[in-house]
Amino acid sequence: MRIPDDHARRLELAQEAHARVPDALATPMRVSYLALLTGDASRGADEWRHFCELLAHYGVAPPAAPSNHCRADLGGYSVRFERHTEFYRYTFQLPGAGSDPFAETALARVPAEWLARMTGETLVAVHAALVPARADVDPEALAAELFDDNALVGAEIGERAGRAFTDFRLRADGFVRVLVENRDMTARQAGRMMQRVLEIETYRMMALLALPVARTLTPFLGRAEEEMTRVTTELAAARATDEPALLERLTRLEAEIGSEEARSDYRFTAAAAYYELVQRRIRELRETRIRGVQTFLEFIERRLAPAMGTCRTVAARQASLSARIARVNQLLATRVDISREAQNQQLLESMDRRSQAQLRLQQTVEGLSIAAITYYIVGLIGYAAKGLHAAGVELNPEIVMAIGIPLAALFVARSVRHVRTAVVRSAGETGSRRD
Repeated sequence: MRIPDDHARRLELAQEAHARVPDALATPMRVSYLALLTGDASRGADEWRHFCELLAHYGVAPPAAPSNHCRADLGGYSVRFERHTEFYRYTFQLPGAGSDPFAETALARVPAEWLARMTGETLVAVHAALVPARADVDPEALAAELFDDNALVGAEIGERAGRAFTDFRLRADGFVRVLVENRDMTARQAGRMMQRVLEIETYRMMALLALPVARTLTPFLGRAEEEMTRVTTELAAARATDEPALLERLTRLEAEIGSEEARSDYRFTAAAAYYELVQRRIRELRETRIRGVQTFLEFIERRLAPAMGTCRTVAARQASLSARIARVNQLLATRVDISREAQNQQLLESMDRRSQAQLRLQQTVEGLSIAAITYYIVGLIGYAAKGLHAAGVELNPEIVMAIGIPLAALFVARSVRHVRTAVVRSAGETGSRRD
């Protein structure tokens, strides 16, 4: 039985549901995690080539084609490479852990010269450890032992199948520490929980990238609002001669706002998406409070939510200002158009008056022209009559000239009218062809 041919992207779409599946983590396990910003999609080839160099260093054959995610076993430890829209990340996993799970990290097994050649900028660096759960947990003792006596953030996770702790603080080595205790988690569940905790830190930092943008925009928006207020106030009492200058100021301000909006809009939109991912990963932890320890949800709501609120407020303020400027700009442009139309109307009326005066002058000139031409024609008739009279023809030249005056005048008037009608018709046909 044969079915129709596959869609060109069927395989790619089917595999997307299984992309970036968390690794199954046996307990104990040490994990080193790096997330690096690139900001340039064209650098993906360099990142993939660098990853393949690590595989070649251990004699592991690289995949036949570049991929956005790949996992490889390098003998004593494993590496996982993942490429995302704005960043890429490495997860190094080293089995086992001693009494101090952070004494020797998974990253210590990675060649130092290879690490030094990594592209991008480090945004997230985490040393994590997956260890068996102890019978009881004293948060203060744990903080003093592994987290430099900092306030802990943690909870029981996976419906009390394990516990997770961190302080979300950068240590002297530039890394954040995460401890996950496995009480009753399977290897795959432990892998999922570890990935969620690491992604909470990753997406938290990615969301916070919008905060410096919001802080930079705040004084600019303040100045823009003041300028718009001044323009609006001046517009209320502006005369027609002032409107073009106001329109130029407002147009320039609108262009500046549009430029800043285009530059920051993606960052604010991305921050909202990353914040939603952080909240989703926290829900997926299914955390239960440990007495005396701040939960992940509480930490995020107290430390990240205000920053996201600031970003939303600045983004909304920017959009509102842009819309208000557009409305005022449209109003001012309408006023300028009305002023121009009034000026054009006055110009047309002046042209019409000049045309009427020119027409009357032309009619006067035409009357004088008819009289002059008639005079010359009658004179010619008079000369002809006198010649005939001298030749012996019986006629009176004065009578002939008197009779010729109305005839000549009628002939000249009809001729001038005919010429004027022909010229008007020719001009009308020329205008029609141009239209």
